[in-house]
Amino acid sequence: MRTSTFLNFLFLLIYKHKSKHIAISLISILIVFLISSVLFISSSIQKEVFQTLDAQSDFVVQKINSGKIVNTPNYWIDDFRDINGISNIQERVYGQYFFEPSKKYFTIVGIDLFEEATNKNINLLLKKLNISEFLSKDSMIIGNGVNEVFKKFHYFDDYSFKLHNREVKKVSIFKSLPKDANIIANDLIIMDIFLAKKILNIQEDESTDIVLNVPNELEQSNIKIELILKHLDIRVIQKDDIKKAYENLYNYKGGIFLILFIIVMITFGLILYQRYTMISSSDKKEIGILRAVGWSIKDVIKLKISETFIIAFISFLIGVIIAYIYVYFLNAPILSNIFLGFGNLENRVSYTPNIDFSTIITLFLFFIIPFISAVLIPTWKIAVIEPSESMK
Repeated sequence: MRTSTFLNFLFLLIYKHKSKHIAISLISILIVFLISSVLFISSSIQKEVFQTLDAQSDFVVQKINSGKIVNTPNYWIDDFRDINGISNIQERVYGQYFFEPSKKYFTIVGIDLFEEATNKNINLLLKKLNISEFLSKDSMIIGNGVNEVFKKFHYFDDYSFKLHNREVKKVSIFKSLPKDANIIANDLIIMDIFLAKKILNIQEDESTDIVLNVPNELEQSNIKIELILKHLDIRVIQKDDIKKAYENLYNYKGGIFLILFIIVMITFGLILYQRYTMISSSDKKEIGILRAVGWSIKDVIKLKISETFIIAFISFLIGVIIAYIYVYFLNAPILSNIFLGFGNLENRVSYTPNIDFSTIITLFLFFIIPFISAVLIPTWKIAVIEPSESMK
């Protein structure tokens, strides 16, 4: 059989059966769209988070009192300097501030702009910052979520923070962060470290925790032990542990959708099998005629599988394209909240494409198998019987 003749007949058959394929195609597109959207969102968020973590210090040291995290004394920094292999050790200040008008929490981060390590960590967020202008008065840089809340309550130029001693501290809004930083900085307020301590009620000789780097990865496990031996009330968190925690979080959320996807695919496979096993008399006559004019069983099966494959492939492709537009152009409304949360500030993010094509191929294989299986068995059953029986 010539290839051109086969292809012409194949596409004529698809056109003839278009009404039969519409319902299955619509369901297929919806399933592929949902699972592809989840994969795109999860991979993009993980990329942004891990890029941010890569810029962080290797170790975080916290003080523990009765199982609770408390402020860390800064003299610990001098204690840790004695350990060989440690570099860029410094204090870190951050905490949550309750914004009474909207009942929301902001995350305040205090930075020392003259620390080289600090500049590296926040370089992506603080591009083109005029340090002298920023430090000329009490100023802050705010995330887009914070900016929107401030504007809602008409805080356009500054905001007065309530201190623990019932005083207020007026802080000017220097600038807002770029929207592409919303995934990690939507609720962020960045200010000078000493100003942050005053607002968060942290003593000058204390900090939230201490961070440090260990350039030699082979020494990290030994240095972690040495840090723990320095003080009894200490917790040491390694950057790799934080990465694993985030991986588990997003894999857990993605895993829920994967389980739902498997359940849906099993149900969909049963629907497909029921749909294609209920072959109408016209379909039987069609196969019988093909067999009568000289088509082999192999040719008939090849025709039906090719027809089904094209329908499935087009449905899969449309589903992936719609998911791509939904996530990377429309920023995935509704689904974003499942991954980013919506209990505090609404986060309007712009996702950066990060597509793992091996995952897409695996998804396609899981998707196409039910289609092929649902067509192969009933077609073979009809093709093996005598053509005269099929055309009755």
